[in-house]
Amino acid sequence: MLQLAETHGTPLFILDHQELRNNYALFCKHLPRVQAYYAIKANPDPAIVKTLFEAGASFDVSSMAEFQLVYELIKDLPEDQQLDWIWNKVIYANPIKAPETLSELNKYQTLVTFDNREEIQKIKKYAPDAGLVLRLRVSNAGAMVELSSKFGADPAEAVDLILEADREGLTVEGLSFHVGSQTTNFENYVKAIDLAALIFMQARARGYTKMNLLDIGGGFPAPYDESVKPFSELAKRINAELERLIPSEIQIIAEPGRFMVATAATAVSKIIGKAVRHGKLCYYINDGVYHTFSGIIFDHCQYHLAAFKQGPTEICTVFGPTCDGLDVITMTDELPSNLECGDLLYSGNIGAYSGATATYFNGFPPAKIVHVNL
Repeated sequence: MLQLAETHGTPLFILDHQELRNNYALFCKHLPRVQAYYAIKANPDPAIVKTLFEAGASFDVSSMAEFQLVYELIKDLPEDQQLDWIWNKVIYANPIKAPETLSELNKYQTLVTFDNREEIQKIKKYAPDAGLVLRLRVSNAGAMVELSSKFGADPAEAVDLILEADREGLTVEGLSFHVGSQTTNFENYVKAIDLAALIFMQARARGYTKMNLLDIGGGFPAPYDESVKPFSELAKRINAELERLIPSEIQIIAEPGRFMVATAATAVSKIIGKAVRHGKLCYYINDGVYHTFSGIIFDHCQYHLAAFKQGPTEICTVFGPTCDGLDVITMTDELPSNLECGDLLYSGNIGAYSGATATYFNGFPPAKIVHVNL
């Protein structure tokens, strides 16, 4: 890291593509029945998309910009092969879509999610060739980022929505849910799979037999600290419920984002100022919450900083470089007290929802991205 910082300067965002491949392989190993659709919004860097594409991943997109990142990788295929690939490898998982987006998507005949009657009418009008997946509202208890208040059909109206879409000439291919981002409450998955199995059964009982897909969403936690249980434990719970409740002919997919990229990046920044305020040591660095550390604001995530230099430590505050009081990275990290301007700090496990939401606020550009182990 020090050599890369010396070569490229700071702030620096180092992306390790071997870690991406390792995370994808780990997901496949522990959830062998589940096809991983990488949630591009977690980090849309084109090089990440390409690495996971080459590893065999499918993709969860939620904007046309993300769709285009995937399409760039297959655009040279014959049109019929493009359509087959998109159908089997892409889901547009944003339940609420602009009419213009649906019009663009229609020619690709991709899978799209929905969760309300208004969306059925929009899809019928603008994307009648799409396949539909009904997103259910499920518990997000214990998730770092809650999603159920914004998305998801009430389970009590799920079958009614499926049958309404069918009456409009659309095909509902399956069900989906999302237990919330960075979910450490594994019971959320158990309850959501149980609910999906019940909705499958109720739909069949009312004569709808076309569903053959279950999307178990994202939320798979990154190991930010020791409080996060191993992924293998979660996978064991999920596998048991899938085996118990979901017939083998139902295809299972998932939307891991954070799990794939969080551990694949490290941020390196430089101290540009030092002060003592209200009796507390404060460092100022050339990266902040409007840049690589934007996940503090947008993702409710707390990243920890460490120093390359050794020395006596104390609890410090670390500020970003902007002229804004909100730009506080941490008030509780233990760092050496002998650091000076020009010394470097680093933060690991920062690959998800960090650079993805960085801005140019106050004239400070986002960190330079360096790719290793491509």
